[in-house]
Amino acid sequence: MGNRNLAQLTHTSLTRAVHAHILTSGFKPFPLIINRLINHYCKFSNISYARHLFDKIPKPDIVATTTMLSAYSAAGNVKLAHLLFNATPLSIRDTVSYNAMITAFSHSHDGHAALHLFIHMKSLGFVPDPFTFSSVLGALSLIADEERHCQQLHCEVLKWGALSVPSVLNALMSCYVCCASSWLVDSCVLMAAARKLFDEVPPGRRDEPAWTTIIAGYVRNDDLVAARELLEGMTDHIAVAWNAMISGYVHRGFYEEAFDLLRRMHSLGIQLDECMLTFSEQWCSLHSILFYVNNVLITLYTRCGKLVEAREMPERSLLTWTVMISGLAQNGFGEEGLKLFNQMKLEGLEPCDYAYAGAIASCSVLGSLDNGQQLHSQIIRLGHDSSLSVGNALITMYSRCGPVEGADTVFLTMPYVDSVSWNAMIAALAQHGHGVQAIQLYEKMLKENILLYRITFLTILSACSHAGLVKEGRHYFDTMHVRYGITSEEDHYSRLIDLLCHAGIAPIWEALLAGCWIHGNMELGIQATERLLELMPQQDGTYISLSNMYAALGQWDEVARVRKLMRERVVKKEPGCSWIQISGAMVHEMRKLGYVPDPKFVLHDMESEQKEYALSTHSEKLAVVYGIMKLSLGATIWVLKNLRICRDCHNAFKYISKLVDQEIIVRDRKRFHHFRNGECSCSNYW
Repeated sequence: MGNRNLAQLTHTSLTRAVHAHILTSGFKPFPLIINRLINHYCKFSNISYARHLFDKIPKPDIVATTTMLSAYSAAGNVKLAHLLFNATPLSIRDTVSYNAMITAFSHSHDGHAALHLFIHMKSLGFVPDPFTFSSVLGALSLIADEERHCQQLHCEVLKWGALSVPSVLNALMSCYVCCASSWLVDSCVLMAAARKLFDEVPPGRRDEPAWTTIIAGYVRNDDLVAARELLEGMTDHIAVAWNAMISGYVHRGFYEEAFDLLRRMHSLGIQLDECMLTFSEQWCSLHSILFYVNNVLITLYTRCGKLVEAREMPERSLLTWTVMISGLAQNGFGEEGLKLFNQMKLEGLEPCDYAYAGAIASCSVLGSLDNGQQLHSQIIRLGHDSSLSVGNALITMYSRCGPVEGADTVFLTMPYVDSVSWNAMIAALAQHGHGVQAIQLYEKMLKENILLYRITFLTILSACSHAGLVKEGRHYFDTMHVRYGITSEEDHYSRLIDLLCHAGIAPIWEALLAGCWIHGNMELGIQATERLLELMPQQDGTYISLSNMYAALGQWDEVARVRKLMRERVVKKEPGCSWIQISGAMVHEMRKLGYVPDPKFVLHDMESEQKEYALSTHSEKLAVVYGIMKLSLGATIWVLKNLRICRDCHNAFKYISKLVDQEIIVRDRKRFHHFRNGECSCSNYW
């Protein structure tokens, strides 16, 4: 009767009530009932009490042990799972218990441990079943970087006759797809192996995961033609496969194709599917997929300036609110994102950690440290500070809004960090001019065997550029492909050339222009700018640069011509402005220290005294002076500017920081400048 009652329980409080009745009645339950109780406690996430009950069993059987192993695996506590497994006598172990431990290793991203246990399991004579192969192949997907790794397990699957099981077939396909991203292999060969497995399945037996795996695999390996060909050949319209195709188009910048496919989805009545998708190294969580898919739609609308369309959702759940907040932040609409976050709370919805991450990202866009710190306090109070998404968002927020020490504290105290965390921290150090520390963190990242991505090298190249570390930058650029098999793309070359420009080398037009400004080569800069106008006729900065260079040479007729050209092409200059969160006598003291206003940075045809006055009214200078007047003595002065800081202001702030003995921090369009005691953290590499 007790066993029958336990089988019908649907809530942890009922389980406790039945358990209490068993104890008070003096009844000594059979092992089957004890196992049922343990299973119920685990199912209702009361693992600690389940373990308490488990430890009271003199000789727990394999059923109870496997239940606990699975619970630890689901909770992500692989350490306790491994301790329990090692304490289990070999005499009672079975294939199911090995499967539970292999799965625990796989879920904790420890592919090597999972494979070693599989080999050990076979050496002891245990017979693998289809679930074993599904788990082992999932683990192999995390670490496979050579074709033979996939082929060896492929042979094992064939040997044990498990290839006919759909879950095993799909896991093997996923393994080939993931391995195709390795720099040690020819991705076409690996994708061909995955496609062969797919093609060998009779058309009527190809399930949704099979279609999704192969199409997402082609997308992941940048073969959008093959992915689209398969998509068009599907007899059933599988939503996640269509979503993967749209994601591929967005990632590669093919927004028109993405919109066309989105319109077709709508006309065919295909809905956004909330199923899982083998798109990354392992099965992604439901939350991750929904974020990925929905953000594609929001990205499409926001990049086209269609904010109204992005907000017209018929049903507003916690998920849709969260996706909208994150989408706005990621596309530069920080104020909109924060307003939506506050509106969400006013309507009675309790934000999850993903929503808080989106709100923090909005603070990063706005440069609002106060709001970011308030959100950080709420996060700690609600217990969301252990969230990986929140931690990564906080690192970026503190680095962009001001104190890099805050970012460092978050990074060091996060319970778990991933490659995004490392990259964000390296980028934070780079932005604040700590190039050497950024390189040291990168080297530590290598020692920790953290997986490197293309973004990792973008951040380390930026760090080298900001600190003028030419030799180191060239070394990292070379090793990116030679050692790690990551293809250098346009933005990598841009970072390298920016680095070389600081050293006086300039092979690409836009970077050449920056180098010409640094080294005062106006004639060559004019040639570069004229070429840029042909390539990007609507970019206002190019016209301003050309006008400024003509002005520096005193060619005022050419200045007028360029400005007329801007009017004819309806190109408007973004006005410069600066923000500070919270007079003239100072200039006299600065002159005593050696500061002389540099009139060549007033690029208008006017007298010398007028030029000096124009320099004194630059928005960043006004913001700094206002900060000195209003802030307490010794307080750090924070200024945010929407454009690049000019060289004269940069020079002036070095003198001001020494004169008033205060730190001045300016965040311009490109980076942070920390002025202390007459020096800047950028070492004049800005």
